[in-house]
Amino acid sequence: MDKIKDTRSFMRITHRYLGFFMAGIMAIYAVSGVLLIYRDTDFLKKEKMYNKVIAKNLSEKELGKELKMKNLEITKTENNILLFKDGTYNLLTGQAKYSKKEMPFVIDKMTKLHKAKSADTLSPLNAFFGICLFFFVISSFWMFNTRSKPFKRGVKFAIAGLVVSIILLFI
Repeated sequence: MDKIKDTRSFMRITHRYLGFFMAGIMAIYAVSGVLLIYRDTDFLKKEKMYNKVIAKNLSEKELGKELKMKNLEITKTENNILLFKDGTYNLLTGQAKYSKKEMPFVIDKMTKLHKAKSADTLSPLNAFFGICLFFFVISSFWMFNTRSKPFKRGVKFAIAGLVVSIILLFI
């Protein structure tokens, strides 16, 4: 193993091996992050049909929640059957027939990495990932001698990246 002599060598060695360790995790986050950009389209989604019995006499809002459909809107009611964009719901029997467009199983699991809440089993991985990324940001400033041209140029690029990110946040 490499010898740690000072803060600079500690940062460089830790940055190197943590980077190798995190490579797979970062690849999954990168791919799923790009896919999430297109979640409002049908890109890679396949239509899946559902036919299930749920509670009877649900309101429009309750029905949307039960079927996990955002912005569900009833378009028509005929003989106790509610019609909505992708299906029907029988008020008397609770029979719901509808279709949903969903991502393939593996891609859906990958995109859930970005949506994890503190109660989810993935939350420790998300926290670890965020801490590691922050470490990479800090440790990258120990990669070069502070008097070298690459370091000075790197600081300028880091400041430019920070400024661009802040501008884009407020646009």
